[in-house]
Amino acid sequence: MDLIRILAAIILPPLGVFMQVGIGKQFWINILLTLLGYIPGIVHAVWIIARTPEEGRI
Repeated sequence: MDLIRILAAIILPPLGVFMQVGIGKQFWINILLTLLGYIPGIVHAVWIIARTPEEGRI
């Protein structure tokens, strides 16, 4: 499932963050970073996907 999130994060960074954590602080930070520059948005999204455990994951 992380592969799908990472692909979504490359295409549209806020979508990848939304799929991982929903609408919250990290989502809005990612939107701001994406508006300031596409690459910072991608880096932040991939970082959030890699660092935040998925619910139900051990």
